[in-house]
Amino acid sequence: MANLEKLCAPGIFDPPGYTQCLKVTGAQSIIFLAGQVAYDKDGKPAHPGDFKGQARAVFSAVKAQVEAAGGTLANVVKITSYLTDVSQRPAFREIRDEFLGKKGPASTMIGVAALAHPDYMIEIEAIAII
Repeated sequence: MANLEKLCAPGIFDPPGYTQCLKVTGAQSIIFLAGQVAYDKDGKPAHPGDFKGQARAVFSAVKAQVEAAGGTLANVVKITSYLTDVSQRPAFREIRDEFLGKKGPASTMIGVAALAHPDYMIEIEAIAII
């Protein structure tokens, strides 16, 4: 089983909301998730206009993908989040913390003009170590 150690180098700000650096030892598998979006059962955008609904659906998809690979959300070491409206950052953090905890994995948030469909408001890609 992989051992994950959350670090922050001396002299570097250690924010309360995410991990700056994560050291992995003893890993057996590395899981790379493509960008996950909020799909409905027919593959169409779910929760149009509802950022929190989409964020929960996206984190649920990340959870399901990691579990299908034999891990848990605790194995997620890095997420990259794409938001079409960065003013949704507080709502994003609330939902992220529900799934990944207050001091989650290393993460990057990027504001983008658009995603693959005009109704998508958020997309997340992830790396997990098992």
